[in-house]
Amino acid sequence: MSIYIILTIIFFIASVAGLWGMFEKAGEPGWKVLIPFYNFYVWLKIIHKPLWWYIFLLIPFINVFTIMLMVVEFLKNFKKFSLGQQALSVIFPYIYLPYLGFSKKETYTPTPDLPKIEKTWAREWIDAIIFAVIAATIIRTFLIEAYTIPTSSMEKSMLIGDFLFVSKVAYGPKVPNTPLSIPFMHHSLPGSNIKSYVEWVKLPYYRFPGLDEVDHKDVVVFNFPAGDTVVLQYPAQTYNSIIRQLGERYMMQNPQQFHNIKPGTQKFLNKAKKVGRNVLWNNPQQFGKIVYRPVDKRENYVKRCIGLPGDSLKIVDQQVYINGKKQKLPENAQFQYKVTTNGTPIHPSIIEKYDITEGDTLDRTFKHFHYVMTDDVKSKISKLSNVKKVEPVIQKASEWNPDIFPHHVNYKWTIDNFGPIYIPEKGKTININTENIALYKRIIDVYEKNDLEIKDDKIFINGKESSTYTFQMNYFWMMGDNRHNSLDSRYWGYVPMDHVVGRASFVWLSLDYNKKGLFRKIRFNKMFRVVK
Repeated sequence: MSIYIILTIIFFIASVAGLWGMFEKAGEPGWKVLIPFYNFYVWLKIIHKPLWWYIFLLIPFINVFTIMLMVVEFLKNFKKFSLGQQALSVIFPYIYLPYLGFSKKETYTPTPDLPKIEKTWAREWIDAIIFAVIAATIIRTFLIEAYTIPTSSMEKSMLIGDFLFVSKVAYGPKVPNTPLSIPFMHHSLPGSNIKSYVEWVKLPYYRFPGLDEVDHKDVVVFNFPAGDTVVLQYPAQTYNSIIRQLGERYMMQNPQQFHNIKPGTQKFLNKAKKVGRNVLWNNPQQFGKIVYRPVDKRENYVKRCIGLPGDSLKIVDQQVYINGKKQKLPENAQFQYKVTTNGTPIHPSIIEKYDITEGDTLDRTFKHFHYVMTDDVKSKISKLSNVKKVEPVIQKASEWNPDIFPHHVNYKWTIDNFGPIYIPEKGKTININTENIALYKRIIDVYEKNDLEIKDDKIFINGKESSTYTFQMNYFWMMGDNRHNSLDSRYWGYVPMDHVVGRASFVWLSLDYNKKGLFRKIRFNKMFRVVK
């Protein structure tokens, strides 16, 4: 049993014990607080609140806020009217309620006999603001939260400028790792790199039961797994990519120091990361501040779930196979194509008609172009009179980029030819060795917080030589529908379950930032649509 569950049980028992004493002081038998559903009925009678409040007690997570209100109202029966007292009762009910219930100094006063408290306009506004902040915080933490789409990785399924609601209850809301933060701010204050949270209090991972489980093809919002260490000057690049590129550049510029290390080898790659790390950390004025972010404060990404725990995944010439079975592409999946014309460029009106937003000219003859298109648009472009040929742009395995997961010469994969790879499942045990450890190193060391060392071709986990490993969490494989313009699992690997935020559910507003004028910016045909 986790420490979080143990503490929750202790705090619950203490709070109930406090209510027992408060019930008795109010003239009701204390045992009534133990009877589910009936206890709330009695409580509402004690504080003289209408029974229709009971409706809110039946709505998950909204009931948490309602109970807070009932606690505050009950406090008034003990003549506790100040904001400080009410805040203590809500934040620390397991301390304050037992005090009220069992302290001989504290007495109960029926609601009709309470003195009328005249609130100043300032107090009225403060109460209203606190009420709104608490209500909104509970809703966005446990029920639903609004997000915007910042990149084209899911185009055309989801567009830059889409405002969507993400369901937290779909997979179960998780307890914030860093609960002490400024409301409605993610990791930084607006327009700055100042943290919006403090880490004095850290809570372990815990997820409440959800309505569903992550499934194939779900559009999922999650905390960026590779976003733990961030170079603020280069927020769009991963830390490992930055240090590798810096290291390679330095080594190429100083060949005399590294003449005994052959480029393209794992030794060269490892050395580049080490050199790049030193360059980055020793030059703060040039590269800016480097910060570490806890899981719940990492950037929010939205991708489509392609692989589930226990799946085997492989990509062959852009086609995804799960457990050996060919997968149907998402309806709006896009790839890059090479378009050859007769020398006449494709007219801009055609580009606009088919909503092609990404493309470039490959030469000045206007015969060769690269366009990112859906399969449907590709078929229409192929029929144009000036188009001779449309060919898919496929990255072959020989075109390996070390930024592709797992960043090791044993696995020279590309975004179009990748795998096979096993997606870890909680409780499953696998064999590990120096040949395949690159696939699972970050899981063992970072996500599941073990001390991993490799010495003399032997693997040590928490100081013990190991040839097997049992996964502690489920993992997922996420990819963008815009397959050639998506920083996804092909670059940084698996998404742990504790990084999953919720399911993208509904787009309520869509803005085209390239257009001028408020009403011209609004994509009316893209509003109020269900994400699928």
